[in-house]
Amino acid sequence: MAHHKHDSIDPNLDEGVRRPFLSTPAGFALCVFLAVAGVFLWVEHRAHVLGALPLLLPLLICIGMHFFMHRGHGGHGGQSGDRDDR
Repeated sequence: MAHHKHDSIDPNLDEGVRRPFLSTPAGFALCVFLAVAGVFLWVEHRAHVLGALPLLLPLLICIGMHFFMHRGHGGHGGQSGDRDDR
């Protein structure tokens, strides 16, 4: 029986290895498409987004305050005060 030495240049060793999606041609094409679509959306709708910004900032501040202020008392759980925590 003959023994074969497998080197790293053997093309049969990489058959089961999958490449990440972004390094495939389809992944690259998707990234390019999303970049071009993002540029077109920004150019066409910039006035609408910037016009709504003064209205969105207070809303985002309120959401952020609600999220961070509820950390102090443990959330909305129904914990009673008579429990012994020893």
